[in-house]
Amino acid sequence: MGFSINTKEENGIALVFVQGEIDMFTSPNLRDTLLPFFKPSTPGVVVDLSQVSFMDSSGIATLVEGLQWSKKENRKFVLTGLGETVFNALSLTKLDKVFTIEPDADAALAAMKQ
Repeated sequence: MGFSINTKEENGIALVFVQGEIDMFTSPNLRDTLLPFFKPSTPGVVVDLSQVSFMDSSGIATLVEGLQWSKKENRKFVLTGLGETVFNALSLTKLDKVFTIEPDADAALAAMKQ
């Protein structure tokens, strides 16, 4: 499975759909994709990981950077569609308790409105 990222915006909220493995080679691509959304005019970012088969510590670090931005700017940063492998990676580091995690993008968008 190759690595790809697709984005779209819905009501100003950035939706980022990631496919493949997030590792030290691909996490810079994810970071470069997320960076333009880390601006005051973006109310929140949803990262859909339902098509991610593997994520290493560099991928986790990229997501933590997104979370830090959201806290600093008082914005929302939501992860969705975590498969078992990705959830386990976050769980081992106890980050599953730190991130807002929703089952899918629709649930994440609904959470953004709250």
